[in-house]
Amino acid sequence: MSNDKAVIYHNPKCSKSRETLQILQDHEIEMEIIDYLQDPPTPQELGRIIEMLGVSARDLMRSTEPVYKDADLDDDSLSDDDIIEAICEYPALLQRPIVISGNRAIIGRPPARVLEIIA
Repeated sequence: MSNDKAVIYHNPKCSKSRETLQILQDHEIEMEIIDYLQDPPTPQELGRIIEMLGVSARDLMRSTEPVYKDADLDDDSLSDDDIIEAICEYPALLQRPIVISGNRAIIGRPPARVLEIIA
């Protein structure tokens, strides 16, 4: 990840992700677009994102995805490492979009939240 441009973990099929990308483009933000379904983050990258967001690993997981129930991820005894491993294995579980700028990160829900780190 480059420090001189923003990074967006993007799902082109997600309307919130597309809206967030459009906001970045409208503000002429130089960015790296990562289609995380095709190029999932590594456990180390997820750990760094979790740290920058200031959330738990579970907060980074979409509990509405079918694989969440199928893989028994609602088990409260799972460690952060277990959850990170599941997100890497099933990238659809990753909250989206995630935008990183410098040493700050934000989940673009709602998309206008991205303005907090690019302004």
